[in-house]
Amino acid sequence: QPQLVESGGGSVQAGGSLRLSCVASQFTYSSYYMGWFRRGPGNEREPVAGIDTDGTTRYADSVKGRFTISKDNAKNTVYLQMNGLKPEDSGMYYCTIAGDDGSWWARRIWLWGQGTRVTVSS
Repeated sequence: QPQLVESGGGSVQAGGSLRLSCVASQFTYSSYYMGWFRRGPGNEREPVAGIDTDGTTRYADSVKGRFTISKDNAKNTVYLQMNGLKPEDSGMYYCTIAGDDGSWWARRIWLWGQGTRVTVSS
């Protein structure tokens, strides 16, 4: 059964960094649009960063210049490097896939991971 497994969450102070990883199993993720959503205190899941099959990346305005999404096709793994973390970045981060860029940013997600928690203290 296709699965996404996240890791790398934790607790850091404001200004710190974390690197999230997402390993895809039972399918080849390189054919899909991949990305990270997060759910903050408001309990709504919002898109954070996405990466297309050709490596094109796109970011939410709130994380531009601080977060970097990348992937390693050989390892079936997507990463989210988060620098300059702020308390408002706290929440559950979910690895996701969709059919294409438009579907992903429209929240038409095909598969969700279980999530990894990020806590940023001030």
